[in-house]
Order: sequence, then structure tokens, then C-alpha cells
Amino acid sequence: MRFCRRFAAAVSVAALLSAAPASAWGPLGHRTIAGMAQQQLSATAQREVRTLLQPDDESTLVDVAIWADDLRDTNPALFRSTSRLHYVNFSSAQCNYVPQRDCRKGECVVAAIERYETILADRSRPRAERAEALRFVSHFIADVHQPLHASFKRDKGANSVQLRYGRENWNLHAVWDSLILNSTGLRWPGYTARLSAGPALAAADKGGDPAQWAEESCRAVRDDGVYPEGNSIDDAWLDRERPVAERRMRLAAARLAAVLERVLASPSR
Repeated sequence: MRFCRRFAAAVSVAALLSAAPASAWGPLGHRTIAGMAQQQLSATAQREVRTLLQPDDESTLVDVAIWADDLRDTNPALFRSTSRLHYVNFSSAQCNYVPQRDCRKGECVVAAIERYETILADRSRPRAERAEALRFVSHFIADVHQPLHASFKRDKGANSVQLRYGRENWNLHAVWDSLILNSTGLRWPGYTARLSAGPALAAADKGGDPAQWAEESCRAVRDDGVYPEGNSIDDAWLDRERPVAERRMRLAAARLAAVLERVLASPSR
């Protein structure tokens, strides 16, 4: 049965998520976004990415896609100091970003993208510092496009919304981070190919700024059925909502590529 196949693919993820807070999109989503963005970079931008990352035995955006989440194990102190930078909580369903209210002390994903983009663009800074900024920018642009990483303070980005999928307990945030993608059974190269084959995005969709992207995600939570009716979900619900997640991923990849082109490959830099 289709449910059984999907259920088996999701069980190991559920076990992980029951033990630790979820990270936006999970490895599959982050690597897929990075893979799509890498394909959209010019040769100049790809060379700049390689130059920044190769001394650390990395060379592509995919190589560093989950670096910021892996800090939980590899550098706990840095993870603690940056853990608030993966999301922004809105206070109202109007989904209007007000820095003084929604991002106090600059501790949110919107301010983090702006801050690390500035560091990445500054060629006078040490390579290692710019490489770290590249890792954060790549990860946080993906994060801000996960709808529940730019949602509502009242339920902690839906971390407190408990659901049943088959015989497993999930929270809604974890469903959107991982289950909605992992239940396809695809790995990141296949998912990258699948989404890259979709209709081209409009040029206007590739622009905007981090605050606008966060507001878009918030409106998706408000308007696009992100919250299920009742306290259980099934394969039909996952299939119905997956296009919302996949469009957010395609937008994230296009916008990440556009940012890196501007910062790394612009003749004025």
C-alpha cells in the first residue's frame, strides 16, 4: 500500500524529530534547494563559491546546505548563539514584519540574512569569515521560505500543534520540515531534477528582500491550508499540501541564486 511505503520512509525521521527540535526543511529540503540554486549560478558565481569553500574541503552549496543545523553537534556554542536566527515569529495574522516587534536585537532570520549577506559581500574580510557567511546565507534563505519558520508566536511556529500520521505522533512543524518531503521517497538529486523541470518562475518572483520573503511565508501559513482540520493527517493531505512546500523551495533556490549572483559575480564587486 502507498501509505505503508511512505510510513516506512518517515519512521526514522519521526524518531529523530521526537528527540530534538526540528530544523527547517530537514536535510532533503535544504540539499534540494541548494542543488537547484547551484544549477542557476553563473560560472563566475560558481567559481567564487568554490574559492570560498574549497580550503574547507567543500565546493558547492549542497556541501554546506545543512552546516548551520549540524552545528548542534559540531559546534554547540555557535549553535546556541545562532539558534534564534533560523526563524521569525509574527505577532498577528496580518503578516506584516515590524523589526522592533518581530526581530528584537536582530535575532531572527530576516536580520540574519541581511547581516551575513553584508559580510559575504565584503571582500576585505578574511576568507574564513566570508565562507561562514556564505554557509549561513544559503541556509537561512532556505529557512525563511519554510512557511512555519515565519509564522505565529502563539503556537511557536506550530511546534505545539500535535498530529497523528498513521501510528506516529508528529508536530505540525516537523511535518512541514521533513515528512511532507520525505514521504515522496525521493533523495535530493531526484527531487532537484523534479523541481527544476517545472515551469520557469516569473522574473518578478526571483526578487524581493528577506522581510518580503518572510511575509510571503506567513501568508502561506494563513491562507494555504498549512494547518489541517482536526488532529490527524493522511497521504491525501500530504499530497494536497506538498505543492505549497515545493513552490516555496523553488522560490528559495531562485532567490538564493540571485543573491549570490549579485554579491559574488557582479562586476561592481
